[in-house]
Amino acid sequence: MPLVTTTEMFKKAYDGGYAVGAFNVNNMEIVQGITEAAGELRSPVILQVSKGARAYANHNYLMKMVEAAVLENPEIPIALHLDHGDSFELCKSCIDGGFTSVMIDMSSKPFEENIAITRQVVEYAHAHGVVVEAELGTLEGVEDEVVVEAGQASYTRPEEVEEFVTRTGCDSLAIAIGTSHGAYKFRPEQCTRNEKGILVPPPLRFDVLEEVSKRLPGFPIVLHGSSSVPQEFVAMVNEYGGNMPDAIGIPEEQLRKAATLSVCKINIDSDIRLAMTAHVRKHLAENPSHFDPRQYLKPARQAVKDMVAHKMVHVLGSNDKI
Repeated sequence: MPLVTTTEMFKKAYDGGYAVGAFNVNNMEIVQGITEAAGELRSPVILQVSKGARAYANHNYLMKMVEAAVLENPEIPIALHLDHGDSFELCKSCIDGGFTSVMIDMSSKPFEENIAITRQVVEYAHAHGVVVEAELGTLEGVEDEVVVEAGQASYTRPEEVEEFVTRTGCDSLAIAIGTSHGAYKFRPEQCTRNEKGILVPPPLRFDVLEEVSKRLPGFPIVLHGSSSVPQEFVAMVNEYGGNMPDAIGIPEEQLRKAATLSVCKINIDSDIRLAMTAHVRKHLAENPSHFDPRQYLKPARQAVKDMVAHKMVHVLGSNDKI
């Protein structure tokens, strides 16, 4: 099948009590690892591209890699999504360039400005058969060019969501309930330590999610910054020359709970980067004579596939849902 929008994906996910994974792509190995896992597990999937990824890999190269993935997995619903679009012009470029979904992120702007720009994107997107994700509330952390300083994050205010969705016409809404971008989602002082000395993050604000869901029944909610930062990969990175002290993510059991509620899309990026980097470091450390990129990118690609497969089965619950 050709690239699809997320409309049908989200309806099935909402009704079925699972979420669709949105995985950031930057190169061929990542695209292959994600879509091979989706194909084998018969899971819908969203490939998402950030502004930084477009600058790194080039729009045309990314499009051709995604087209190849669609050809290789003809039975799997695949959507191509712009992650954190920061302007109408960027969203328009992606819509014109073949994306089936775009996010306009004006969450750092005042409420009325967020509505105005989001509405502008929605009008253009809908006229071209493309769906739009918007955001209310801001997430702390760093992801490509999205930077929110410590202390500047804000939870979504449930009393604003009905007006925002009605006035903008957006198709899904990203909310802030305590997730965060990057591999360092929480400062040590925000956490407690368990008996092994491992940082334990504060719980997500499910009360905010539940209130938003009551106000927007049947409407798909999105969680950004939802990597879990598996400690085995942090340890592997550090063992083979890296330096990632106190990297910590969102516990998977909390994400699984969110997926059974109104959350239909969960964004995962840092976990893929960690898995790839850990295996590249390990391979090069154990094989110092290797210099062929295929030698170290092959296990890195497999690590991406294994990571995505784990998420689809144990976190998202999206396997066997096509």
